[in-house]
Amino acid sequence: MKKIVKAAFIFLIPTVFFTACTNDNLVPLYEEQKAGKIVIRGYNAMQDSLQIAVDGKILAVDAKHDAFVKKIEKNHEFVFYGNSGKTVEIINKKTKAVIHSYLFTSVKPVDTLSFYAKEEIWVADVLSFKPGTLSATGRTGYKFIFPAINKYSKSGYTGALDAIIRKVNGEQVGKCENITTTNFSTFAEYPFSLPPIIDIELVKHGTNESYITGQRVIFRTVMQKNKSSLIVFEEKPNETGGFSHVEGLINLTDYFSF
Repeated sequence: MKKIVKAAFIFLIPTVFFTACTNDNLVPLYEEQKAGKIVIRGYNAMQDSLQIAVDGKILAVDAKHDAFVKKIEKNHEFVFYGNSGKTVEIINKKTKAVIHSYLFTSVKPVDTLSFYAKEEIWVADVLSFKPGTLSATGRTGYKFIFPAINKYSKSGYTGALDAIIRKVNGEQVGKCENITTTNFSTFAEYPFSLPPIIDIELVKHGTNESYITGQRVIFRTVMQKNKSSLIVFEEKPNETGGFSHVEGLINLTDYFSF
């Protein structure tokens, strides 16, 4: 009688080891890694609070809060793997609407996200702009931006604007040129004087013509001695939702450290 010999076979299953990092899924150990950091500086002037998500994960403000109101200061550190990027979304917490989205890559591993947010107004890359430098004491200066031009006026004009600055007696003391929706104008400075009231008229660039046909657009304000300002223009509505006037009450130097 033949004996039946049963052979035992051992199968070796290769094991692949993985490494993990906070905020990221498991990835192969051999993939290139690079430390990353996003410096977030913003100001939320909206009625609703804002949330900031990185690759879909909501960032915490502190141990109890996950939404930002008013001043926003947050640094987020992580690791880039290979050529992967990080998607940052600014979200209205109440409506869940994504207001803006940005992609950060390892080409610039340490980067800054800065913004000013208000209903219908968004100023991006705020910290990339700088207030003008006053040449002497006893002077005042301005730069302007107009992110929501035509919201109510529906003027149809899409070119750059100039801001002509005059005293109440009509004397022109300065002119800021090339105001657009995304970039601040040139810088204009002039001596502070009494009464401290100035009129700022908005015209099509290189002309004395209003950007709204048949209507002069003038904003009156009080100049501030020894201050250089970054002013955000807003169109304001009348009772029926049409155009009423332009305001320039938002000064970004009041909200950011440049």
